[in-house]
Amino acid sequence: MSDQHIDPAGNTQAFRAFANAREQEAAAAKPKKSPLLPILAVVLGIAIIGVVAFLLLQ
Repeated sequence: MSDQHIDPAGNTQAFRAFANAREQEAAAAKPKKSPLLPILAVVLGIAIIGVVAFLLLQ
């Protein structure tokens, strides 16, 4: 005859291990953000300011 008592601590620990594993997989699968876009925006902004300043000072 099977035991009708279910250990909630065992189920909670199993769920927490499952949830933590899923979070770690999601974090590992998430691609790293490249700093290329902010750097490009700063360089483009400096270039535009330089061109405007050059045209105003002529």
